[in-house]
Amino acid sequence: MLERLPGWLGGMLRNFRAGHSKLVIVQPELEIGDTVIDLSSPAFAYGARLPVRFTADGEGVSPPLVWGDVPEGTASLALIVEDPDAPAIQPFVHALVWNLAAAERRLPEGSMSPDATTAEIGRNSLFGDGWLPPDPPTGHGSHDYVFQLFALSETADIGHHPGRSGFMRAITGHVLGAGMLVGTYSRGEEATVGGQRIIGASPA
Repeated sequence: MLERLPGWLGGMLRNFRAGHSKLVIVQPELEIGDTVIDLSSPAFAYGARLPVRFTADGEGVSPPLVWGDVPEGTASLALIVEDPDAPAIQPFVHALVWNLAAAERRLPEGSMSPDATTAEIGRNSLFGDGWLPPDPPTGHGSHDYVFQLFALSETADIGHHPGRSGFMRAITGHVLGAGMLVGTYSRGEEATVGGQRIIGASPA
């Protein structure tokens, strides 16, 4: 959708961003403490550019994720993916996943979809279920896509077709530990992929 915005408009909106201070993981009411879960992806490094396959310029499938040990007493895991650089009041939600088994240590590529069998999938910011492929406006600069994984002390009762606010309410008071992974993407910007400088979307 946002790829249709003209570059001049993206440039004018460059400084209008939701802000990293609004990410779920930094909200003080969660009281996440000091327990860190090692969250990563075999498809991209922390802080690196997302391969085009996972964006609106490619196949648009969700990237694979893997994580390490979770705190003792973890009953389930929940994940939210947000874009704090979106030109909006709140970060754009790109995926909501919850009730992942405590013993689970991975989400395969493409598994953040409505037909997922290993977890429950919620609503993204465009009111669809599952992964919303990164789609930043041309000329708006680089966007962070922040994958936030939470270990919960109980199975989350989020309700039917929840969004960001329902997710927040359900996990508040139950977070035992958290992990974070950041990928970036942009359009009409110089970027480096695999050591090669490019302009615009990354090559497939």
